[in-house]
Amino acid sequence: MSISRRQFGTLASAFSAACLLDHPSLAATGRRIPQRASARVIVDNDFAGDPDALVALAHQLLTPKTRTTLITSSALDRKLTGAVPADRSAEIGRTIVQDLLKQGRIPAPPPVLAGSEELNLAEPEVSAAAKAIVAEAMRDDPLPLFFTCGGPLTNIAAALRIEPAIASRMTVIWIGGGRYPAGGWEYNLSADLQAARIVIEQSKIPLWQIPQNAYRQMQFSVAEMAHRLRPVSPFGAWLYEKFTSPPSFVDVGGAWPLGDSPTVLLSAISQESSVALDRPALRIKEDCTYGELVPDRTIRVYETLDARLTFEDFLSLMHLQAAS
Repeated sequence: MSISRRQFGTLASAFSAACLLDHPSLAATGRRIPQRASARVIVDNDFAGDPDALVALAHQLLTPKTRTTLITSSALDRKLTGAVPADRSAEIGRTIVQDLLKQGRIPAPPPVLAGSEELNLAEPEVSAAAKAIVAEAMRDDPLPLFFTCGGPLTNIAAALRIEPAIASRMTVIWIGGGRYPAGGWEYNLSADLQAARIVIEQSKIPLWQIPQNAYRQMQFSVAEMAHRLRPVSPFGAWLYEKFTSPPSFVDVGGAWPLGDSPTVLLSAISQESSVALDRPALRIKEDCTYGELVPDRTIRVYETLDARLTFEDFLSLMHLQAAS
């Protein structure tokens, strides 16, 4: 006899209720829905810049669905570093991450390495971060590997130059680039145009791109941050504090786009409620617009993202951590 999904759900609910009636102690044990890691993640970002990178990192570290095995820090565009020393932004990002790991009391924290302080080099600089990316990619592990990047593609481009074989051993999820098909100026792309060309035009590494029009959907209101993030725990207060000293040229509006958080949504939570198109890759012009087709190269481009699912998952994980 076959049954429908709805009938199965009804039967399962009835069975669970009967079990709880027969064994009321089960209702009080605080049991959780079982989850286990389904992927490894290397988290890469310009952590000395916009603090949305720190929210995404905290989220990735707290989710039980991925295992963060390495964190790498990239540099800021030297024209836009603000108060951060222009020649040390990758290293400063590394120290901020180390502080996050301490503040969040992250058990068994992964290694944290700084990448090159130089951007837009024709040949990316070989850094400790790039070498560590190669080592993790080439390591035998049954879990698939994601490289999530919320900044310029500097470190993964350098890793590809060291060992092109890593292209078949990971998937890159990148926050960057302008809206398709025209493109246009966007910070993560413009900060290291050469690195983006290496990854998109010169490699076959699987790439899921989240362009500017998509990541701007990840709006989190300033009032929500004060009401829901700051009071959740000392860790939440620490994260909130990172948003309270924006550069003097920034006029904060009613919301702060947490644009790096889709990396966690797609690697750890769900891809089903977001919309993406597989597109032919396009060459990148000097003004960051898109040009001619890259032969035999397809990338996945996300158009819409499930912001509600992302932020509710993050805040709930913060609450669960505080309670534990």
